[in-house]
Amino acid sequence: MSAGILVDVTRCTGCERCTVACAESNRRDLVAAEADRATTRDGLSANRWCTVVEADEGRFARKSCMHCLEPSCVSACLVGSLRRSPQGPVVYDPDKCIGCRYCMLACPFEVPRYEWAEVAPFMRKCDMCADRLGRGERPACVEACPHDVLAFGSRAELLERAHAVVRDHPGRYLPRVWGETELGGTSVLYVSDVDLATLGWPGRDAAAIPDITEPVIEKTPLLGGTVLAGVWGLSAIIQRRQRLMAAGASSGASDNREGGEHVD
Repeated sequence: MSAGILVDVTRCTGCERCTVACAESNRRDLVAAEADRATTRDGLSANRWCTVVEADEGRFARKSCMHCLEPSCVSACLVGSLRRSPQGPVVYDPDKCIGCRYCMLACPFEVPRYEWAEVAPFMRKCDMCADRLGRGERPACVEACPHDVLAFGSRAELLERAHAVVRDHPGRYLPRVWGETELGGTSVLYVSDVDLATLGWPGRDAAAIPDITEPVIEKTPLLGGTVLAGVWGLSAIIQRRQRLMAAGASSGASDNREGGEHVD
């Protein structure tokens, strides 16, 4: 089963129970998470992996990692610290991370955040509570929502449910399921009565970014090796010149000493 989450924007009140549950489940500092809401552009940070933003016309919408079917962050990672698991979530291995932050640049939703204040920083983002899924539990945000905004299940079943809701209530929802096809599709889906451009959703025909990033990333080892070879060569030349200059200076000093002894 490829897991997913369906978000019904029409039901969200902006209570942020999902944000608190996410922070508690992932052992993040709740005080820092709340402070970050006021200091970050959209509420997401290394302490807040899930947030609620105001969409439009007084509507609120949950925002976190969209767990793309073709993740741009995965294609941009040089060392494989990000991967899409068979269950659906895009998960992160900090033991492999080298801190290049390419994933932050690649994500079309600007979701990954960096621990700038830490001595040994890592990238942080929602992983759909992959550890809870492994125990047969639902994501913490889904369990905490008091208004049935969030539904968890297989992506295929959630898509059927989303289309049924939109079809059966044409006056309540816009005729669109956000995340069905955009950027290759996402595991987090939305139904809404207002446009979700605030969340950074692209047009329906937006292509998956890995088509752009992967050719560049494939060339990175070659480019890195070329640069390294150039730096090594330049260093060797500089060291050789320094040795020659030192040898010349030593020879000159020796000649001066011999010349002085001959005069005496």
